[in-house]
Amino acid sequence: MMQGLVLAFWLVVGILAGIVYFMSIWWSAQRFTHEGGLTTTLAVALLRLATLGGLLVFASFQGAGPLLAMALGVVLARFGVMRRFRAVAS
Repeated sequence: MMQGLVLAFWLVVGILAGIVYFMSIWWSAQRFTHEGGLTTTLAVALLRLATLGGLLVFASFQGAGPLLAMALGVVLARFGVMRRFRAVAS
């Protein structure tokens, strides 16, 4: 029972982290193409990568299950965000 809750927690963390990660990629692309701001765009990219990497490393310290659950959450978030922005871009 407790292991299931832990995995569900890491899945939700992965989904939320993935949503923030992929939406910030969209934001960075829009800022870079329309407004310039190379310094801010690079800073956000580094922050985005460090945050997701740090969360994945922290999940890996909890074991293989939490790491896989979080990675699955990130992949699921990617599908959701890409579907949303595909409709916006069309």
